[in-house]
Amino acid sequence: MSLINQTIQPFTTTAFKNHEFIEISHEDLKGRWSVLFFYPADFTFVCPTELGDLADHQAEFDKLGVDIYSVSTDTHFTHKAWHETSDTIGKIQYAMIGDPTGTLTRNFGMMREDQGLANRGTFLIDPEGVIQAVEVTAEGIGRDAQDLLRKIKAAQYVATHPGQVCPAAWKEGEATLEPVLDLVGKI
Repeated sequence: MSLINQTIQPFTTTAFKNHEFIEISHEDLKGRWSVLFFYPADFTFVCPTELGDLADHQAEFDKLGVDIYSVSTDTHFTHKAWHETSDTIGKIQYAMIGDPTGTLTRNFGMMREDQGLANRGTFLIDPEGVIQAVEVTAEGIGRDAQDLLRKIKAAQYVATHPGQVCPAAWKEGEATLEPVLDLVGKI
């Protein structure tokens, strides 16, 4: 079952952010655009490249009013240790959610039950807590923050321009479409 257009389920967990432990719940995601960025594990290979890429684009996410939450089944203690020992992870300013019970990971259908690890999945959530975009990749395929930013801009555009849609490869400022009967067969 697709999670697109579904409201996120309630959750409460602990995260590491700005050198401290904080509580995060579904309520914290309301009122702003959010990205939940699931990854398999700390101290691995592809994961730090992805998390570092998000950190390198933090200012752009902030400008769009988007909060980033990385999520793995590691503990918040492990996130702190990784943050303090890796130059790449040390630049992260967003919340690193620990989900050792797997509740949040299962809520989003990302749990690899046989391993107790999260799949590599990205969820874009609107200010009402509704999932607007989902991307899931195989273990060895890293994600790209620039492409995520493009999708966020498209989702925000569609949300503020009822009756408009963004075509494939749409970039901010380019033409959009108004789905009307006259367009059928002409695109």
